[in-house]
Amino acid sequence: MYIDGQFTESENGEWMDVINPSTDEVISQVPKATRTDVIRAIDAAEAAQIAWEETPAVERGKYLHAIADGIRAESDHIARLISEEVGKTLELSTVEVNFTADYMDYMAEWARRYEGEIVQSDRDNENIFVFKRAIGVTTGILPWNFPFFLIARKMAPALITGNTIVIKPSVESPNNAMAFAKIVDRVNLPKGVFNLVTGRGGEVGNELASNPKVGMVSLTGSVPAGQKVMEAAAANIIKVSLELGGKAPAIVMDDADLNLAVKAIVDSRVINTGQVCNCAERVYVHEKVRDEFTNRLVEAMKSVKYGDPLKDADIQMGPLINKAAQDSVQKKVDRAVEQGAKVICGGSKVPGKGSFFEPTIIIEATNEMEIVQEETFGPVIPVISFSNLDEAIKLANDSEFGLASSLYTRNLNVAMKAIKQLKYGETYINRENFEAMQGFHAGWRKSGIGGADGKHGLNEYLQTQAVYLQYDKDVQ
Repeated sequence: MYIDGQFTESENGEWMDVINPSTDEVISQVPKATRTDVIRAIDAAEAAQIAWEETPAVERGKYLHAIADGIRAESDHIARLISEEVGKTLELSTVEVNFTADYMDYMAEWARRYEGEIVQSDRDNENIFVFKRAIGVTTGILPWNFPFFLIARKMAPALITGNTIVIKPSVESPNNAMAFAKIVDRVNLPKGVFNLVTGRGGEVGNELASNPKVGMVSLTGSVPAGQKVMEAAAANIIKVSLELGGKAPAIVMDDADLNLAVKAIVDSRVINTGQVCNCAERVYVHEKVRDEFTNRLVEAMKSVKYGDPLKDADIQMGPLINKAAQDSVQKKVDRAVEQGAKVICGGSKVPGKGSFFEPTIIIEATNEMEIVQEETFGPVIPVISFSNLDEAIKLANDSEFGLASSLYTRNLNVAMKAIKQLKYGETYINRENFEAMQGFHAGWRKSGIGGADGKHGLNEYLQTQAVYLQYDKDVQ
């Protein structure tokens, strides 16, 4: 682990295995942190925070730029670490690493740009200032699906605004986080500003959310994990930022460019083996083009190649993260069939080593089925037809999630109506589901609280201080 500028083992000397999901082999061991270890990291972050906040923002930004340079220098090595421990294609891992470096640079450039306000007063001898202040100690609890980028998504805005941070990577993907910590150490970031602890959420995550020295906890994960974080944070009224599950609908109108729609939806569904919370998880297609669209979709999904990302270069998909995920996706598909749906492509676990699952298409599903309502997190697409836009929007909004949505149409009026009526934090028109770092990634309903990226994501790590300054206007 990396605590107070030092690499360290856990207090109790226990270790956890890290498994390659393509081969089922143990590839490393990392420390299993105790509550005492986490408290030590939080204490280090608290001790470093005041001096870090007093450091000019532009100087803080220079450290982020240096980390970005360090990431680029080791991009090939880090990409292989990611592919090895989470099964992501090497191409996608490389994109993630480079995007992370760009994100660090982007957030560093906010050093001279984030600002407060001067507000008009009702009194003639008063100025009202609204200052933006750091929150203090922040914590970040990460998932395994984009493990490297999400370090930066939580760490970069925290540090540029004067906060310090303690990060917990997923137990499935700690190796790339260790590589990140080594880069941080080499740029001589002041000790305690960035800390990294490895361990299980029940003990480590709970302390990161409940410790009274923490001012904000940010989690990317499942709805149950978010609920536990909220419960833990409630005791001390800690600010909570949550990016949780999704069940993104994709609406394909009868005037859509079907080649574009098929490619974007398939890419969205097989990227990272379908383990992306904001990518299309259910498709609504107009009845006039249902058959043609479905036939093209089947053809495209059947052509998807999968394998070990470190051995097979010409693939679009690797394994699921572990055997438990493989079993979960299989149960969801089987349950859909039991409820009356029909599998027309794939539908099964791939036997042998690794946690592979076939690219799968399900038809004759209804909106009430679990496969349509519950997050699958695998390469599975249920397809449902509709007769008009109002019906499609109603079906799309029938979800407890509200992270992302998409629409394929050539009609501007249709697009504008859907944009206004779709109840989702993100809507993509005629393109794949992939957000920009300068946008704002935030979900509605059970998909989360708060958000990330852009100026709005930066503001998540700031709190306001209003100052009412009266002065003597008659002074000579």
